[in-house]
Amino acid sequence: MAPTLVSPPPLVRITPEPLMHQAFAPFGTVISTPFPRDLTSAPNDLPSLELPHSVPATPVYANQGSAVKISPITPLGNGYEGACPSGRAAQARLSMFSCFPRKPRRESTQDHPKGHVFDVRILERHPYTTQTFVPLDLSSQRRVVRDRRPDKKSHDWQGYGDGDVDIVLDGAAQQDEEQEEPAFLIIVAPTLKGQAAAATTESDSIGVDDSSNKKVTIRDPPDLENVRAFIARGGQAVTYGAGTWHAPMVVLGSRRIDFVVAQYVNGVDEEDCQEAAFTEGIVIDLKSLNDEEDDLLDDLKRLSKL
Repeated sequence: MAPTLVSPPPLVRITPEPLMHQAFAPFGTVISTPFPRDLTSAPNDLPSLELPHSVPATPVYANQGSAVKISPITPLGNGYEGACPSGRAAQARLSMFSCFPRKPRRESTQDHPKGHVFDVRILERHPYTTQTFVPLDLSSQRRVVRDRRPDKKSHDWQGYGDGDVDIVLDGAAQQDEEQEEPAFLIIVAPTLKGQAAAATTESDSIGVDDSSNKKVTIRDPPDLENVRAFIARGGQAVTYGAGTWHAPMVVLGSRRIDFVVAQYVNGVDEEDCQEAAFTEGIVIDLKSLNDEEDDLLDDLKRLSKL
């Protein structure tokens, strides 16, 4: 059970912003697709490439000129040695997190009848390691069609291999199932370095009243007055810097997102992951997502009339 902060968080309502490198830099690294989607062959002149700011390395040719290698694209940090209390060594680990859609809370108003919010109730951090989330099976297209017909051979459809493929909307797409690609929320908070926050943990004993809850101290707690939220989509991955307070992954949409997660672990629970729970107070306003969806539907309707 995560320790619950004694002092309630401030009443904060946060509008999520697009996940951009410079805005997210205090908390970690954004990994984004370096090339436009329609680039189908290796470019002839690497020095002239205009790469996103999130690419810190110089691109070089690889694989007999059929690929462009950019390395490193994000730090992979191991800070356990000489810092963690147990002294136990850590090992690199790749995991799979299958994250299912969260159900936002409906909060409709007269101005925004489709209003929804997400209530933040817990943050966590990994004090001695970075943590990278790379989504799988997520198109960089805002909206796609799932083609489930293995015999489909029209050249108007972009996709390869058997089974489900992501394809760009076109005239033929109307007879298939349109799907809004899911997004995921990155929720982070600065660290109050050098400070401590009082918290309690619930007793494991059944029938024991709250007065027996154990009092604990969370060192370097999250700054709940300055929580920020970012909207990430296909074509983006994210690395949390070591010690960055963040919410567990929040998937928004109609289907799950599978993430490959890279980090270091040493098997000591309180050294691998620290948590801070709190009562109501921090709300992520999802109105901007609803507005985006409405704008997109309007665009699709206009295109269908051309």
